Amino acid sequence: MTNGNPHQRELPLGAIRPRGWLRDQLQLQADGQTGRLEEIWPDVGPDSAWLGGDGESWERGPYYLDGLVPLAYTLGAAELQAKAQKWIESMLGGQRADGQFGPAHDLDWWPRMVALKVLTQYADATGDERVPPFLRRYFEHQRAALPDRPLSSWGQARGADNVLSIMWLYDRTGEDWLLDLARLILRQTHDWATFLTERLPAGVTPEFSHLTHGPNVAMGLKNPAAAYLVDGDPGHAGTFARMWDHLDELHGQVHGVFSGDEWLGGRDPHHGVETCQVVELMFTLEQLARIFGDGRHGDLLEQVAFNLLAASNDPRMLAHQYHQQANQVLVSFGQRDWSFSGPDANVFGHEPHFGCCTANLHQGWPKLVRSLWMRAGEDVFNAVAYAPCQVDAGPARLDVVTDYPFDETVRIEVSAPEPAEFAVGLRIPAWCEAATLVVAGEDVAVVPDERGYVTVRRVWRDGDVIELTLPMRLRTVPRDRGAIGFRFGPLVMAHGVPEIWRSVPGHRGLAEWEITPRTAWNFGAWLEDPDGVDSWRVERRPVSPVPFAADAAPLVIHGKGAMIRDWRLVNDSAGLVPDSPASTGMPVLPMPLLPYGSARLRVAELPTVKVAGAHM
Repeated sequence: MTNGNPHQRELPLGAIRPRGWLRDQLQLQADGQTGRLEEIWPDVGPDSAWLGGDGESWERGPYYLDGLVPLAYTLGAAELQAKAQKWIESMLGGQRADGQFGPAHDLDWWPRMVALKVLTQYADATGDERVPPFLRRYFEHQRAALPDRPLSSWGQARGADNVLSIMWLYDRTGEDWLLDLARLILRQTHDWATFLTERLPAGVTPEFSHLTHGPNVAMGLKNPAAAYLVDGDPGHAGTFARMWDHLDELHGQVHGVFSGDEWLGGRDPHHGVETCQVVELMFTLEQLARIFGDGRHGDLLEQVAFNLLAASNDPRMLAHQYHQQANQVLVSFGQRDWSFSGPDANVFGHEPHFGCCTANLHQGWPKLVRSLWMRAGEDVFNAVAYAPCQVDAGPARLDVVTDYPFDETVRIEVSAPEPAEFAVGLRIPAWCEAATLVVAGEDVAVVPDERGYVTVRRVWRDGDVIELTLPMRLRTVPRDRGAIGFRFGPLVMAHGVPEIWRSVPGHRGLAEWEITPRTAWNFGAWLEDPDGVDSWRVERRPVSPVPFAADAAPLVIHGKGAMIRDWRLVNDSAGLVPDSPASTGMPVLPMPLLPYGSARLRVAELPTVKVAGAHM
């Protein structure tokens, strides 16, 4: 056993390939919104200013590429790589004498921070030797310009993303002036640590501020990790923990993510979460896992990806929501009780409310694939998150064969042309009790280290197998007013409300839908069985080629509940959850729980019910 080095490195883009249900999900994305976006959206069409035209010149082109590039190289898709290459060539070929690049009439620092992430990923995938000198010239430009033209607006909120790219180059050149530039940018970035731990307001945010804007908060949470890369102070890990815990206390929802519709909205489950916030929070957690090496960040990453990311798009990834709800019982045009949104922010469509999510949603799944495994030191390969994939681990190949998160067994098959010694670190989720581990036919004690990992070092031979079992049981999560939520392993489980999908006439893009309920949604959970929720039957099904479709959900838990007649719609959303236990004279009925990401109509935060003369 070994603890390994907590500071990890990403494997080269393309070294981890999705398999199984995850491959299907990325292919749906490639066939849907990402692969076809240039055909249907002028903002990333040939007139984009990032391609030399006179069209959109701010963040949308870079946002789109920030997902297109990792998707193209993760799938090994030549057509997608060709789509990306013309943008890359325009960036690399358009650098000016002073080091600046991009649209000449829009010099905002922020969209270039996204473009830098695009270029570093591209270089990781291809080894293109033009990228490091390009970045060096741009960072010299920043060093000269930032004292008189400091970060402002969106860039001031999101400076940590700029620092990550600077540190990418520093890792390759070791030039100390890059550290000085990183420190300057951190000084010009909002003090997220102080705001989120000492000044964070509770409840619904009444007006715009960069510090209470959901995606900004998701990005600002990576500030401690960026600072750690620069100064090496281990106390930054604790700073993130305090930021997260305070944010969860005041704005955390039943699915484990803070509200943001579009500004922080408090704890009630009718408040939404923006799709940009989801994918940016995932990127933050991926970087936290890389930089701090703590298994808790992998736990959170799985929770966001397998639940909120999956729910943010329709099952075939043809359309997306701007805001999703934990208790979402109607998907429709309407003016909901949200901090800021338009009437279309809740529908699944091409460009609901605002185009930032249309441009930015693409990074979620492919960056998850790249972050499933990371390398610590020269010969430790750590599982940050679990999903079916194939990993090029240097002296060996690791084939992760699993239906996780829908199943509890993770099988890792080792292919090695020659015996090779290295270490494999397996994250043991904090929710898991009594995990078991068998390596090459021998039982291994599961005693996680302080990071939440069990690390096995040995000489691996071709055909060796690791079998990790992470037993899942239904557990309840306490919420306000006595309500509860349900978790099963990394999955949030919700009362899945049968759905009627209605196509919107005359829609733009690939698809647009409203969804109405086929049956009553206003159920409370009945927990008075002698064995409680442990008696609820768990049904597992094969994962379909459309992994997050409600009608083919890979997991169904057959719960019990009763209707609460006076719990009704308010402003097109489920009203406030009644105080529990809520009394009802209605009969106890089946109340199926589906994975949150499979149920586009759902109640994830439920009251409990007290039923007079309860019967089934």
